[in-house]
Amino acid sequence: MTQPNLDFMQAAIDLSLESIRTTHGGPYGAVVVKDGEIIGRGMNQVAPLNDPTAHAEMLAIRAACQHLQNWQLQGCELYTSCEPCPMCMATIYWAKLDRIYYANSKEDASEYGFNSGFIYQEIALPISQRSLPMTQLMQDKAVAAFKEWASKTDKLTY
Repeated sequence: MTQPNLDFMQAAIDLSLESIRTTHGGPYGAVVVKDGEIIGRGMNQVAPLNDPTAHAEMLAIRAACQHLQNWQLQGCELYTSCEPCPMCMATIYWAKLDRIYYANSKEDASEYGFNSGFIYQEIALPISQRSLPMTQLMQDKAVAAFKEWASKTDKLTY
């Protein structure tokens, strides 16, 4: 296991402060590190960009992927000012980052009005019990895309 680098965590914390001081974003910052170098930075930009996906981690991951010209971030670590929300966690898994270091916990965030705990609870429920209604339609037609994907010989595997 690599040892955490407190300078990288401080960079993420500095971005969280910059976010609230300069852009009216939420108090979140993140950096992606590869081989001892920051290759992606992000701070919360949800409100300024009118984009609910513009979390610090998402923006840092996007920047790192652009830097490496690759959607996979194996060999990279994420330093983030707060434990990632479910959306960011899913993206971290999809991007195949090696490790996460975080400062504030999701409980800390909740104490200050940021409650992703509700989403964690919702995801754990069966679809029929979630507060957001979900209805499956046309699966018999949509499955054609999966079937065609399965037969491709030149596909990228996820």
